[in-house]
Amino acid sequence: MVQDGDADDQHLEDDMPSTTPRTTKRCGLRNLLTAAAIALSVAAVVKELRTPAPERTWNGKVAAVPYDFRVPTLARAKERLWDPEAANLVGPRVFGVGWTLNVGKLVAEVREVLAAKPPAA
Repeated sequence: MVQDGDADDQHLEDDMPSTTPRTTKRCGLRNLLTAAAIALSVAAVVKELRTPAPERTWNGKVAAVPYDFRVPTLARAKERLWDPEAANLVGPRVFGVGWTLNVGKLVAEVREVLAAKPPAA
């Protein structure tokens, strides 16, 4: 025997999106990366606060991950986001914890590869 409440509950369950193992894994990885970023941010702030005030730089590394909590400047953003002459394709973020892609270096590398490629006949 179906009661009125049971029919409504079944209708609500039909409208809810199903979670597949693939989306669950993706969400799990996203949650893990978010937790790691938060933990590294907290560790970096604690590291700076434990340093005597005159010696604080608000940038450095924690667990081999770079951080920079200084006020971003245009010069630093250009240096880290668009520097075709840089040695590495990734470098420290302009603000925050982790790495960022140096788009200028990526463009320079792609141009170099395309220039070395012989033209199609």
